[in-house]
Amino acid sequence: MKIIFMGTPEFALPSLEALAKEHEVVCVYTRAPKAAGRGHELQKSPVHLWAETHGIEVRTPKTLRQPEEQAGFAALGADVSVVAAYGLILPKEIIEACPQGCLNVHGSLLPRWRGAAPMQRAIEAGDTKTGITIMQVVEALDAGAMYKKGEIEIDEDMTVGVLHDKMAALGAKLIVEVLADLAHIKPEPQNESLVTYAAKIDKAECRLDFNASAEVLERKIRAFNPYPATYFEYNGERFKLLRCRVVPNQWSLASGALRQDGEHLFIGCAQDALEVLQIQRQGKRVMGTAELLRGFKFV
Repeated sequence: MKIIFMGTPEFALPSLEALAKEHEVVCVYTRAPKAAGRGHELQKSPVHLWAETHGIEVRTPKTLRQPEEQAGFAALGADVSVVAAYGLILPKEIIEACPQGCLNVHGSLLPRWRGAAPMQRAIEAGDTKTGITIMQVVEALDAGAMYKKGEIEIDEDMTVGVLHDKMAALGAKLIVEVLADLAHIKPEPQNESLVTYAAKIDKAECRLDFNASAEVLERKIRAFNPYPATYFEYNGERFKLLRCRVVPNQWSLASGALRQDGEHLFIGCAQDALEVLQIQRQGKRVMGTAELLRGFKFV
């Protein structure tokens, strides 16, 4: 089967690798290189680098709405296109260009968590499971019929970084299975009454508001670990919190109040408190709280 693959970040790589082993990937579409780092040098996406290394044509259009881009896409003669965290909106002309359609590797159990940040929102909401849905791409956001699902349990201490890797591997497995049996699978429509949306993460969300309960904040910390990471400020300096646990507020700490007890650090919340387990001082590496407190004092 001839495939056009459309993806950008690390999440998409396992799917691309798996598809390239089983089919002919005629072209890869990915986001254009972006300036990054102190030198603001252009950096190619993980998908871009992998495709180049394996001799696959790479295209990086800024939009797919131009007729010439759509004609070039159709001229590739692919049987199907596969999308995994591409990052560009696909117009109808692209969605319908391949005779066997356009499939998406989506990081949730649809119809729950349509949208940009399904893994983060699942952990943040306290979901006990999530998974991958292989779905048809349609013009409406993540609203297409579903070909196959696979579930992953969300453990009580799971970060989005750990979940991401499990989901990427599962997505690769499922998309290969679906394409192997595509002619015989009847996609199932989504139940619109069960739809929830996973809004894109705003930078303002990363600053922790300790007027929430410790339980809610602990989930958020895991949901944003390793990126974009939550933080609080102390004496004008930013401290990222990567791991915490909920403990009783036996000291009656006010919301946001800090208590340093030997090599332990506690933060008061609206309900209970957080014990900080892993932290990153501004401009420094991530470390265990005990290590940080051996050279830094909060109170």
